[in-house]
Amino acid sequence: MPIQHHFDVLIVGAGIAGLMNALQLSKDLSIALIAKDKLLEGSSYYAQGGISAVLDDMDNFESHIADTLIIGVDLCDEKAVRFMVENAPNAIASLENTGVLFTKSGAQYHLTTEGGHSNRRVAHVADKTGQSIQTNLLNSVKARKNITLFENFIAIDLLIKNKQCYGAYILNKSSNEVESFITQQTVIATGGASKTYLYTSNPDTSTGDGIAMAYRAHCNIVNMEFTQFHPTCLYHPHAKSFLISEALRGEGAKLILPNGEEFMHKYDERGELATRDIVARAIDSEMKANDFDCVYLDISFKNKYWIRQHFPTIDKKCASFGINIYQQPIPVVPAAHYTCGGVQTNLDAQTNIDNLYAIGEAAHTGVHGANRMASNSLLECVVFAKACAHHINQQMPQLDYPNFRDWDASKASPSKEKIIIPQLRDEIKHIMWDSVGIVRNNKCLHTAQTHLTQIQNEVNKYYHLYLVSSDLIELRNLITVAQITVESAISRTESRGLHYNEDYPKPSNCIENTLVKLKS
Repeated sequence: MPIQHHFDVLIVGAGIAGLMNALQLSKDLSIALIAKDKLLEGSSYYAQGGISAVLDDMDNFESHIADTLIIGVDLCDEKAVRFMVENAPNAIASLENTGVLFTKSGAQYHLTTEGGHSNRRVAHVADKTGQSIQTNLLNSVKARKNITLFENFIAIDLLIKNKQCYGAYILNKSSNEVESFITQQTVIATGGASKTYLYTSNPDTSTGDGIAMAYRAHCNIVNMEFTQFHPTCLYHPHAKSFLISEALRGEGAKLILPNGEEFMHKYDERGELATRDIVARAIDSEMKANDFDCVYLDISFKNKYWIRQHFPTIDKKCASFGINIYQQPIPVVPAAHYTCGGVQTNLDAQTNIDNLYAIGEAAHTGVHGANRMASNSLLECVVFAKACAHHINQQMPQLDYPNFRDWDASKASPSKEKIIIPQLRDEIKHIMWDSVGIVRNNKCLHTAQTHLTQIQNEVNKYYHLYLVSSDLIELRNLITVAQITVESAISRTESRGLHYNEDYPKPSNCIENTLVKLKS
């Protein structure tokens, strides 16, 4: 018999946003928390740098707000930015209440600076902030009797009726059976979509699942052309997606060419502390102009003890590949890192579909605009997860559940051509990297759109013929998000923030968000 679950709240995603949301919800509510992989797998766990907040007497809210608005290049929602910044100290306190021990210098927080910040305001736990936060939040969640964790479950589609959400169909990856989760309220906390690209800092879980599901449910999807490329991922054949934190540049590390020449001063007066879009384009330009495979980041002027104390994770990872960062520079390349667009929400994390919320990287709250300021992402996760929970606690209605059919796979058969899924996945990633990357142009964007439409047709046929699997669900979501990204990029006829189009190298006077919505 098909399994059907009933909960008050369904949270799809068990990263920092999902975990914090679950902890802030009333203990009187029954909560299902879904993790598509292992509980500690996901982008949150690998976040090194930290979480921004005004914690120093020399800093202030207005400065943090102004810095964020500048980085967002006129596309931030100032009301949302102010809400996030003014709630930042409380967010830090909430994390400390779960056991997070931020690095301190004496009695004060040890605050670092990163690109775009005019003050030191990045609180951190050495260089493994995400790991510490997620581990402590998870331990707190496990202690709550009203929260049920579902590990290795991947959502397929939302249950929608009369423009209201009532949960989701979710694949149990262990049993390969689709189970129905019928709920009063549903929260999307599935993370970003950087796995649409060939090179990314993100783990394999970042396939845009929540954004794609929300799109199919007729949610508003905003500003998906703004993919942030992190300037410095470790360049090594076996490093996969290891990130070299921006905090190194905050502490004085220099970007250099293979001959030792510095180059960032040619692109921006702020040098290595320019915003990520500028640094990524500068590296991309130098690599293309000189046919380099990578550039280098040099922190070797710092002493060994200092490096080990501040960047133990990076030190250990580099050493495992034979890179002695005390004596030699680190080879780095840009890679797709953060999805600044997503499911449009208000300050309570509500979408345009009743009883459906979105938080974390899957959401577009308006705080990032055309570019995300470093370490505002973890802050956004915590602040809006709490706001979402508060709204659900205050508004929790008692709905009459409509009848939903159990998942029907009677007309589907096991796939005999499983090689097609990885082939199509690779095609999508190459198309996105080659044509929708750091620097774009109209010809490449329209060519990408044509090729992706062909792949979309293949995926649709495959999806309706064969039994669903985790790989097939992710492929379906990847092609959906890739199409949305290209459509958004084509519609923005200017260069702004993370979107740089050679055919429109300057920003226009028309400042507005791009909106993509499934046509009825």
